[in-house]
Amino acid sequence: MNEEVSAYIEALQQPWQKELAEALRGLVHQAIPDARERMQYKKPHFLKNGKYAAVISVSKDAVSFTLFNTAALALPDQFDGPPERKTLKLRNGDAFDSDNLQSWLEQASSSLTA
Repeated sequence: MNEEVSAYIEALQQPWQKELAEALRGLVHQAIPDARERMQYKKPHFLKNGKYAAVISVSKDAVSFTLFNTAALALPDQFDGPPERKTLKLRNGDAFDSDNLQSWLEQASSSLTA
């Protein structure tokens, strides 16, 4: 775990955003056990073999979770963005299916080889 990412999440003002960001971070590490974390563009980025796998982005009223390398995935309509990366925007009280999200992240990152 990267200390800068931990500090970023801990500094979030809204408790629901902090809780959601921690849950998403944990989900990334379940899906990609060897994921590397780093802060880039003031957001937590998660990499596999040096390539982007996911990003958590927090705004005033939402937590967004972006998956990379998604062109081959059939994602639900809640995801938005170009074929190569899709973003799920979650607001206070929104639920997400962690099993499916983990599966999609595993599939999307499976081809990120060194």
